[in-house]
Amino acid sequence: MTRHFLNLSDAGAPALAAILDDAIARKAARAHLPKGQADADAPLAGCVLAMVFEKNSTRTRVSFDMAMRQLGGSALILEAGSTQLGRGESIADTARVLSRMVDAIMLRTDDHAKIEELARYATVPVINGLTDLSHPCQIVADLQTVIERCQPLGRPRGKALAGQEWAWLGDGNNVLHSIVEAAGLTGFHLRIAVPAGYDCDEGFIARARAQGARITIERDPVVAVAGVDVVVTDTWVSMGQAHADEKLAAMAPYQVNAALMAHAARDALFLHCLPAHRGEEVTDAVIDGPASAVWDEAENRIHAQKAILRWAFGQIG
Repeated sequence: MTRHFLNLSDAGAPALAAILDDAIARKAARAHLPKGQADADAPLAGCVLAMVFEKNSTRTRVSFDMAMRQLGGSALILEAGSTQLGRGESIADTARVLSRMVDAIMLRTDDHAKIEELARYATVPVINGLTDLSHPCQIVADLQTVIERCQPLGRPRGKALAGQEWAWLGDGNNVLHSIVEAAGLTGFHLRIAVPAGYDCDEGFIARARAQGARITIERDPVVAVAGVDVVVTDTWVSMGQAHADEKLAAMAPYQVNAALMAHAARDALFLHCLPAHRGEEVTDAVIDGPASAVWDEAENRIHAQKAILRWAFGQIG
């Protein structure tokens, strides 16, 4: 059965733990190698990933390309506007054609229904590089970063996140949806601080709670971050959205600044998937400060992508 990675729940908790283990181990194993050199075992030698972009990208584009190189394979970049997909070819027909030509497909798009249709007709693995509903590849990198920074001495990696307190500040968007899924799969507690009217999808919260996750909704950002281990935010205005002054005004109290971070745990981490709108959702003092793990987080996109690809190809989990 073809393995698709459209949401974190597609893998499940045991597989997610295996993906994280693999990402951390393979990163450590190549610590002193040139970035473009393949891993010693080159587990995807001869394999080709088609990367289809309907949205702009820096980290997703580079990390998947480098991931395939380091795994011994290669990647093709397809801009939707310069392919037949952008001229009206159906997603189903695109899936059928690409499945005959490449070994896996990564799509970065808007409507989540598009990637679901691609996966329905593809006979090779399909990976979600971002949709308006979720961003699972980013959250694997986030989890890896927190484990590397916070793993208690001697505690198994699979249990390193359980019991931690996380706080999300800002918009109830696709990144938050994947964090909610992660809370259900790994056992950390999540406080969501968003202004009224910008809440995340209740379905994600209900499913995570059904798995035992403790998720609370806060309107007061100070209450949300009090004593937490990890503070996470994202841009308030996503790609393709109009620059809404009303939305920015509603989000303003949720800016992650030094005063707000002072309420978190003394050794709390700050995460942001980037790109950051400095002076809006986060200040320079935080993103460039000692709590910030955003550059490790960005680098870990490569290692997380490698592990996701290996899972999709049936090599782990």
